[in-house]
Amino acid sequence: MTLAGIAPDLDGAGLVLDLIRNAARGGEKFPLYQQYHHYLLHGFAGGLVFAVLLAAFANQRWRVLLLALGVFHLHLLCDFAGSRGPSPDDVWPIFYFGPFDKDPMWMWKGQWRLDGWQNQLFSVGLLAWAMVLAVRVGHSVVGVFSRHFDDRLVRVLRDWTEKLRQRVPPPA
Repeated sequence: MTLAGIAPDLDGAGLVLDLIRNAARGGEKFPLYQQYHHYLLHGFAGGLVFAVLLAAFANQRWRVLLLALGVFHLHLLCDFAGSRGPSPDDVWPIFYFGPFDKDPMWMWKGQWRLDGWQNQLFSVGLLAWAMVLAVRVGHSVVGVFSRHFDDRLVRVLRDWTEKLRQRVPPPA
């Protein structure tokens, strides 16, 4: 499901090409990034492609398809609420039928900054939730990369949890 949540941002890969071109020629314009990020893969078609691809490799295909579509739409909601740049006019729109159509284009002028306190608080909360889940279920997202390091992380988190429980007196 993590892939379904980050896959829409693959349309921001034009930034890499822009950086290479700018390093070679000078200047600081980012035409590919500005033109295609939030347009190619942030629409329903992009979400459907990723959901179908993920479902094709899954045992429970329908479950993965539906969860991937849900996570994709959560990504869109988070972008809609909090992906503004440094300027109040630097708002990222969502083209739900992109790249086939620019209508409807969804924008919210109240979009908070990508590095704003709201996103930071949300990120800390999600990280804390992920750690609580790791303690409860015995594995974390680290297991995608290394089962050994995942086991070590869970052991450390469980040790910390136990030490915290020993410090907090039981309710009277």
